[in-house]
Amino acid sequence: MKFSPCIVVPVFNHGAGACLLADRLRPLGVPAIFVNDGSHPECSERLRQLSLCNDWIEIIELDRNRGKGSAVLRGFRAAHAQGFSHAVQIDADNQHDTNDIPGFLSLACQNPNAVITGQPLFDKSAPTGRKVARYLTHVWVWIETLSFTIRDSMCGFRVYPLDAVLRLANRTNIGRRMDFDSDILVRLFWAGLPVLSVPTVVTYPPDGESHFRMFYDNLLITRMHVRLVFGMLWRAPVLLARRAHARLW
Repeated sequence: MKFSPCIVVPVFNHGAGACLLADRLRPLGVPAIFVNDGSHPECSERLRQLSLCNDWIEIIELDRNRGKGSAVLRGFRAAHAQGFSHAVQIDADNQHDTNDIPGFLSLACQNPNAVITGQPLFDKSAPTGRKVARYLTHVWVWIETLSFTIRDSMCGFRVYPLDAVLRLANRTNIGRRMDFDSDILVRLFWAGLPVLSVPTVVTYPPDGESHFRMFYDNLLITRMHVRLVFGMLWRAPVLLARRAHARLW
């Protein structure tokens, strides 16, 4: 399989952030797909102008806001149809360090069947409540996988092998909103894909805008963990056998 990567960016009302991200991605020379997830007209216009000025950027317009997971998967399907083998997922809020992308891609090229995922190193800008909530999700994921392999399941900075992701998406109902990142990573682990974590600095911009809905998204994430725990129970013998085998080697 030829290693042919692109970048997929879900965008929802982050017009200025998407433009700044494009400036940071340009020197990498990697084609990018920005998926407009039903943003307001001002953001949508900025994205259209962005594509007119950058022939390496493709804009996909969704008819309405469908959620981060839906936007990312739509970008993955478009990338796969165009012959790309892997996709970098990165958010448009500029929390992630684009300087890490070459290292992520190098590791993905060496491990083409693996998911490369960021393991956040938070600076002082990270809200304490966010870090506590993340740790609770980490504990649930360690239970759901019977493993400590996944160091952080919520980081939206990753490289995915597209064939494996779309096979999973075609047979499984993966979370389509803020539950996407954890849901898909656990299920890819269940499917036997290696998950390689790479430390990466995460910064919360002072003017950053969060689209996390406290009640609704926490409800979605809670329901996701309930489904994943029950899914783990009948997979437990396979997961434990895999863990024992790994220890032998």
